[in-house]
Amino acid sequence: MPRPIVAQIHPAAVSHNLSIVKQRASRSRAWAVVKANAYGHGIDRIFPALANADGIALLDLDEAVRVRELGWTKPILLLEGVFKPGDVQIAQQFDLSMAVHCREQLDLLRLSPSHERVKVHLKMNSGMNRLGFRPDAYRAAWEEARSIAAIADITLMSHFANADDGDVAWQMDRFDAVTQDIPGQRSLANSAAVLWHPQAHRDWVRPGVVLYGGSPTGQSRHIDDVGLRASMTLRSEVIGVQSLLAEETVGYGRAFAANREMRIGVVACGYADGYPRHASTGTPISIDGVMTQVVGRVSMDMLTVDLTPCPHAQIGSKVELWGEQVKIDDVAHASGTIGYELMCALAKRVPVEVV
Repeated sequence: MPRPIVAQIHPAAVSHNLSIVKQRASRSRAWAVVKANAYGHGIDRIFPALANADGIALLDLDEAVRVRELGWTKPILLLEGVFKPGDVQIAQQFDLSMAVHCREQLDLLRLSPSHERVKVHLKMNSGMNRLGFRPDAYRAAWEEARSIAAIADITLMSHFANADDGDVAWQMDRFDAVTQDIPGQRSLANSAAVLWHPQAHRDWVRPGVVLYGGSPTGQSRHIDDVGLRASMTLRSEVIGVQSLLAEETVGYGRAFAANREMRIGVVACGYADGYPRHASTGTPISIDGVMTQVVGRVSMDMLTVDLTPCPHAQIGSKVELWGEQVKIDDVAHASGTIGYELMCALAKRVPVEVV
């Protein structure tokens, strides 16, 4: 039989989390962000759960076409826009909206045949300093965009740098000062702003990680009162048990030494499955529903856990590496990363089932 590891995807959780977004931003329409193949969940797998979204936002042109092939008739937004003339033609063919964040993209649209027009989200660099027109160049970019025959409609867009741990007012003030007399819908709020900055909700919101039950801050305690559900569960089993004497060590580098007699469980999951190699001793994990901790170094195919809190655990005991009980953000935090990365890093060799 195959290794007992499996990733379970819960579309109902995505649907539930989307409903919370819609409640939080009840006056806005919502783009469901499914970039990186729906944060590693698989667009095809969660597609039925997105029915109540007002649009789908992503990066990859092929994924956008796939969403149309799945039967999506509402708007689709390319969050980084297009990169070459052929992309514009595909966007026209499949009725895709696109971000426009630089003059080169305006030129692509200007040179495109205008018989099929596209909607654009004109992006302002209000302080993130990645993509977008700076505030002092934004009006000129808007003027140019509205003169291009291939552009049908312009939404005004920006992206927050620190909505998860700070104030968004400094960016909103810049955005509003420039756009106050420019017509068009507005799109500002990411996941963190959806939850904590209602003044940023405007016409469209763009929830991403919250759709999958993750915290925008990377810490699960910050969303304890929100009611989100985990949309991905990584499960495995104990495949070995060792009894250690005091001062005996576990695994590569002898990174963990027992301070007493203890039982150690070996779990069929390692960094080749997408579990973080840098998960430190103390990273939470669940054995047969009992919370315990990872000990020692994570190896390619296995990791080791302390069985002290679960004395009845044995080979075949069920393990939750992350999911509803073990928060993915807590695993990520103990590993020096964020839950976003763990979702996206799930390895292809891990079997996936839709629950």
